[in-house]
Amino acid sequence: MALWLSRIVVIARTDYQACGAGHSVTCTPHSCVIGDLLEMTVQNVLVIGGGITGTVAAIALAQKGVKVTMLEIAPQWFGVGHGITVQGNLLKVFKAIGAYDEIAAKGHTFNNMRLFNADGSPIAEIPIAHTGGDDLPSTMGALRSDLQDVLVNKFHDLGIEIHLGTTMTSYENKADSIDVTLSDGSVKNFDLVIAADGIKSPTRKMLGSKHDKKQTGLGIWRVVTKRSPEMDASGMAYGGDEYKAGYTPISKDLCYCFVLTQPVRPDNGLTDAQEMKRLLSSYHGDFDFIRENIQEDDYMNFTPIEWLFIDDEPWHDGRIIAIGDAVHACPPLIAQGAAQCSEDAYVLAQYVTREGNMEQLLTDYTNARKARLKVVVDASLQLVDWEIHPETPGANPGALMASSLKALADNPAF
Repeated sequence: MALWLSRIVVIARTDYQACGAGHSVTCTPHSCVIGDLLEMTVQNVLVIGGGITGTVAAIALAQKGVKVTMLEIAPQWFGVGHGITVQGNLLKVFKAIGAYDEIAAKGHTFNNMRLFNADGSPIAEIPIAHTGGDDLPSTMGALRSDLQDVLVNKFHDLGIEIHLGTTMTSYENKADSIDVTLSDGSVKNFDLVIAADGIKSPTRKMLGSKHDKKQTGLGIWRVVTKRSPEMDASGMAYGGDEYKAGYTPISKDLCYCFVLTQPVRPDNGLTDAQEMKRLLSSYHGDFDFIRENIQEDDYMNFTPIEWLFIDDEPWHDGRIIAIGDAVHACPPLIAQGAAQCSEDAYVLAQYVTREGNMEQLLTDYTNARKARLKVVVDASLQLVDWEIHPETPGANPGALMASSLKALADNPAF
């Protein structure tokens, strides 16, 4: 056997035999490895978490011929959630997995952002960087549930296996695989485990991370309600009684509106709709229309804004890696949370299906993602500080948002 052969993959072998060239051959159900010269690629992957991140990872891997199994802790699996501002780099991920056309048909695309004073008078209209490339819109507004519904349908079309109401309770790394104990008591073996189980990730703790989510000092109210035809791009208003108010059109007649405020919901006896109207009372122009049309049965919620960035620890331990909000939850001030999580998922699928040493592939992947994420996290935290302390000398949120998105556009993830 010629020693210049770089890789041989043999399927469905379980024995161990000698190679005529003097190198041992270790065979598993997925591949054969000749001495130290060869390294298998993944064929059987477990994804933990059925949100956008985990679903994108599962789809991207399945499209490369990998057998994927998903665990989702919820007993039912369907799209939920408020409106979302989808930046171009997330649209690029959707295009790469063949979901863009369906998603674009459900949302509203635009390329500019309008800035207002609280009284409704205009400050500026600025172009949004094409972070997904010039062939895609800069931005799209959509319902998070619509995005997830499209992804779930594509997931099922690929025949991916999912276990609802199930999670991982422990794992044990093997030489070239990983044993996983599930909450139903079964033990299964995989080539790789991808944990996309969110900011409250139990897996992060299993990996031994010292990090946990942190409070930013801001809270956010969100509502999905009617919009006027003139509200055809994102708008943000400064100078009112709260930190900031904004909206994004998500369909021809709906918008997603938010207000940045204190991190604790006031105990004032108001319903959510009444509280949302109160918070918007000092914002005018387009916000008058929004406020007047909010109904008690509109979808709305309040959450404190939290963040997390693991930049000084590995994201993986052997054959298990955490991605998305489990290792970097970005404040939503430049609308890059879902985009960066989905980039994580798609880019990881490209790395782990390459030839090479798995430990090195995961290390290289993590280093590349951390460098890109630092731009987003640093800018988001600076914007948080400027929202809380607008009197800070040199504070210029609009310029920082624009420069951060341009940096992402100039240095694409893939």
